[in-house]
Amino acid sequence: MKIQDLPCVPAGYVNTPLEPMPRLAKALGKTGGLYIKRDDMTGLALGGNKARKLNYIVRYALDNGYTALMTFGGVQTNHGRLTAAAAIRYGLKPILVLKGPKPDYLSGNLLLDRLMGADIHFVDTSAAGRLPKEEQAAASQAFLEKATAEITEFYETQGHKVLNIPVGGQTVIGSAGYVQAIPEIMEQMKAQNIRAKYLVAGYGSTGTFAGLWAGARYYNAPFEVIGIPIEPEYRPVQETADFINRLSEFFEMGFTCAAADLHLEFGQEPSLYCGTGYNEPDAVTQSYVELLARTEGIFTDPCYTGKVFHGFADLLQRDVISAEEGAIFLHTGGSPGLWSREHLDDMQKQYWSGGEKDHVWVRKM
Repeated sequence: MKIQDLPCVPAGYVNTPLEPMPRLAKALGKTGGLYIKRDDMTGLALGGNKARKLNYIVRYALDNGYTALMTFGGVQTNHGRLTAAAAIRYGLKPILVLKGPKPDYLSGNLLLDRLMGADIHFVDTSAAGRLPKEEQAAASQAFLEKATAEITEFYETQGHKVLNIPVGGQTVIGSAGYVQAIPEIMEQMKAQNIRAKYLVAGYGSTGTFAGLWAGARYYNAPFEVIGIPIEPEYRPVQETADFINRLSEFFEMGFTCAAADLHLEFGQEPSLYCGTGYNEPDAVTQSYVELLARTEGIFTDPCYTGKVFHGFADLLQRDVISAEEGAIFLHTGGSPGLWSREHLDDMQKQYWSGGEKDHVWVRKM
């Protein structure tokens, strides 16, 4: 099947804005073109990149008689929030399977999930930490698979047909959304007379990155796709290359990808772009969240896009990529992560601890 023939539904908006960032360029001391692709504005449940994938995944679910969408992620998963919203929009049951203990306080994406009425199943594998290190990953995965089977059976006994969507929507069908984002970006560049040699995006579950890379190759994009890993234990590059090859074969794209073809940037010690860990507050990432907010009035989150923006800005500052040649930052959403309990707690001292240094004043009568 040619990718242009793959059917989809409008779960979220496409043709999101491609905007210049002149105040950021000035703050970094750069001349030339810095741009942001606003996939935080896809319109579905406060927006985010997963909407592009869900446009295709939901159509597949409807065409194949599924009545429920079940997906997986961390406790504050953005993909889960958008999957729940897409399910609701098309009359499907939303089911989230979240890896970790249930937080004692409702915040961030979890609040939005519950407002939408999503069923949430926490799968707590923390007991695996008591095992020898070499056994922990396998034990955790085995428990998750067992729990998934039990959860699926629970809904099937109620008459549902459950579509199991991997973490981040990383399926061949889902990643088509980002293959098809490439001609959209190219058309916007042409209409706005934009030159760009680089497109910087996150590298997490990798469905977005893989789709972008495949699309850039298939449509002969003028820019290179650069991935920024958002956690220290990132997905092996060979796995991503293999997935891209499955994309190419399924959609008859006619190319192959080797691991060496993929360009990832990690940053330099002691300030690696991935921060200290997945969804862990860290001061460096927070400083870049602040930088974009204070130069362009655009919010990123500390778990994903703040780290990718750290990479984007640092690569420019170190002249690894050039503003004069043009660079695009893909904003994939995630701002509800700013309001998760762990990050709110961390930001209290920095922004709210005392008076004038925080640019906050109180005048009493």
